Amino acid sequence: MLGRILSLFMMASMTVAFAAGADLGEGTKAEELNVPAIVMFFIFVAATLGITYWASKRTKSASDFYTAGGGITGTQNGTAIAGDYMSAASFLGITGMVYLKGYDGLIFSIGFLVGWPIILFMISEQLRNLGKYTFADVTAYRLKQKPVRILAALGSISVVILYLIAQMVGAGKLIEILFGLDYEFAVVLVGILMILYVAFGGMLATTWVQIIKAVLLLAGTTFMSIMVMAKFGFSFDALFTQATQIHAKGVEIMSPGGLVSDPISAISLGIALMFGTAGLPHILMRFFTVADAKEARKSVFVATGLIGYFYVLTFIMGFGAIVLVLGDPAGSYLAADGATLKGMNNMAAVWLAHAVGGDYFLGFISAVAFATILAVVSGLTLAGASAISHDLYANAFATGKVDEKKEMQVSKMATIAIGIAAIFFGIAFEKQNIAFVVALAFTIAASANFPVLFMSIFWKKLTTRGAVIGGYIGLISALVLVILGPVVWTQILGNETAIVPYKFPAVFSVPVAFIAIWFFSITDKSDDAQRCIDEFDAQDIRCQTGIGSNGAVAH
Repeated sequence: MLGRILSLFMMASMTVAFAAGADLGEGTKAEELNVPAIVMFFIFVAATLGITYWASKRTKSASDFYTAGGGITGTQNGTAIAGDYMSAASFLGITGMVYLKGYDGLIFSIGFLVGWPIILFMISEQLRNLGKYTFADVTAYRLKQKPVRILAALGSISVVILYLIAQMVGAGKLIEILFGLDYEFAVVLVGILMILYVAFGGMLATTWVQIIKAVLLLAGTTFMSIMVMAKFGFSFDALFTQATQIHAKGVEIMSPGGLVSDPISAISLGIALMFGTAGLPHILMRFFTVADAKEARKSVFVATGLIGYFYVLTFIMGFGAIVLVLGDPAGSYLAADGATLKGMNNMAAVWLAHAVGGDYFLGFISAVAFATILAVVSGLTLAGASAISHDLYANAFATGKVDEKKEMQVSKMATIAIGIAAIFFGIAFEKQNIAFVVALAFTIAASANFPVLFMSIFWKKLTTRGAVIGGYIGLISALVLVILGPVVWTQILGNETAIVPYKFPAVFSVPVAFIAIWFFSITDKSDDAQRCIDEFDAQDIRCQTGIGSNGAVAH
């Protein structure tokens, strides 16, 4: 069945190419056609579909589908985690942010990175020892299954949808430039590929697509950064000096305050990025793909090194784009207004690739950027589908009384549903800066997922009532504050003034969640509360030693 679908898809893709060519030959879109980029795009799509076909032959059980049977090594998993993290928002959005705001773009780079020590030192090994498929396995370990899993699933789905929006916007813009296709058509194309990867290849295909993409992305960005620095004699002073002479804000781009102007916003953004990292369902799910806690720890070390290196490069690329893209004498990268980039600021990295490497390198880096998006949306979709099938369907409503075959069927139906939702939201959010949208996803993850997960692992007195009420308060407060904030209330809904003046409300919603969990736990005197407390010691032994945790299978 997969073979027939792949054949149909390739035929449809060729139809798309021909359609693009016909359209491009008629009018303004012809100058945007880039043959090397299109060739590399098809090579990558063909290769990843081949991986998906290979993985589909090895994905027989629910364990294979959700976690690749736990047979991924620490190095492989660490590279895949880095691939998950080096998303379209990181590559396109942060480079675009540095290009637009200068020094302030570092807030996003550093904010994303500093969340890793929390996972490294606190929860990666515990997750592997206590969990099975999703992080809800950990939060529901000694608490009542149904209410806790419903809460975790709602938090996961909210984060997945928001994060997907950012990836779909990046994908749509990229293909729009490469092919000259309509933005909406590009988003639909990405959605179809995403559904194919996840529905047929599961975690094994998603992991290998991530690994390949991470290696290609690091190689491409390294080359781009070296080329930028070579033009300035490998002198940062020369690069920054020329950037200040070209950018409209002059020397202000070397100072903080242009992006986050008040202390509360700065602290709130930091909290969202730090604790949000430890609450992202598609990242947490990756720790169940390795054999044991040792490999989980190794995964974090590998991922941290690769991610840290990558974010250093985004800073070089952002300033390089100011000089070489914005400062291009011919103005060939600018739109008709002479001020904004073609494809908007998120395309700064893509145009920089052309500036330093010509058409062929533009083709390579565009294909890599597209691969980045496809790989991340696959991981996100798998996490969302797992929350629906494993947490909601199999454990919350069917109370574990379902066979694996039925559960996997539900997963695949959920994958299709999430894919359709991603397409719809990707089109609706076309005009948003994707780095901001990802920050909103981090706020939800930090407020709804992380507090319950952290307390369930480390606090003996946590009860079901405390976890559920506190978790919902965190989730609802984050959602409401985001909706009433500047991004949604004014930029999307068109109101004049935001009711909540802060773009990142995590500084309020995260403490509220922790306090609510604590209060509703210590005031819970029920029999179930006592049971939850009594079972903590047994959980802690497994948590610290791994005794009783699931093993891995070989592929």
